[in-house]
Amino acid sequence: MRLSIWPGALQRYDEILEVARHAEATGWDGVYVADHFMPDAGPGRDPHAPTLECGTLVAALGAAVPRLGLGTLVYGNTYRHPAVLANMAATADHVTGGRFTLGVGAGWQVNEHEQYGIELPPVKQRLDRFVEALEVLHGLLRRPRTTFAGEYYTLTDAVCEPKPLQEELPILIGGGGERRMLGIVAKYADVWNTWGRPDVIAHKSGVLDGFCAEQGRDPRAIRRTAQALVVVDGPVPDAPMPVIGGSPERLRDTVEEYRGIGLDELIVPDRLLGKGADRLKAMDTIRSLVE
Repeated sequence: MRLSIWPGALQRYDEILEVARHAEATGWDGVYVADHFMPDAGPGRDPHAPTLECGTLVAALGAAVPRLGLGTLVYGNTYRHPAVLANMAATADHVTGGRFTLGVGAGWQVNEHEQYGIELPPVKQRLDRFVEALEVLHGLLRRPRTTFAGEYYTLTDAVCEPKPLQEELPILIGGGGERRMLGIVAKYADVWNTWGRPDVIAHKSGVLDGFCAEQGRDPRAIRRTAQALVVVDGPVPDAPMPVIGGSPERLRDTVEEYRGIGLDELIVPDRLLGKGADRLKAMDTIRSLVE
């Protein structure tokens, strides 16, 4: 099972770089960056906290760490035109020497859309638009030219050059909706990602397998990745997102559960790992539990 770190973009760049370089030096497999322009306006969050931009940040990290895989969790389709994003992804793959994973999602965060005057459509329209965007991305990244006429996007004999270094740059889709999103994952994704403890991931993975069967696709063709907030040693907070750990022993047991359900990659947000030397020590403990 691969192990990757997810440094929060609310930190200074030098702090994020320290985390990535430590992961590189201590045997982690990858680093991911979220795509938001400000924190979500939820309880206990400062919606005005400075936030680094995802595309620039992931390319900078890719140039600074020569071994780790790099990925996005996940570019929001409502504010990232897929043709522009395809060119960004191809460039990031060249910067990283073929180590980039393009993570995309339908978009959801209300306050960034409100502040920037970007439309956030109802869920059905958002997913319809996302499906078209995935058609555009597949075409531009994997075919010489792309012509596409949809309701939301139109391309005419369009090119995206240079192509990524990877013959098929992995497209990761983030989302866990069981009515429609996992069906989109089954059709278009090389990698699937969502939040959840092992029981949730096992259930949703089974739903995804069912959608793959409906579409005649081998479910093993889609790598499964997941994340939860991690507490290495201390009280587990009451949080809206899933939290694992509390002690190294409990964390080890949960890691084994993820491994047992066939998870391909566990992604660890650094939000609850502390700062400075404490964070690096926590990372070392986590790494030792996944070996």
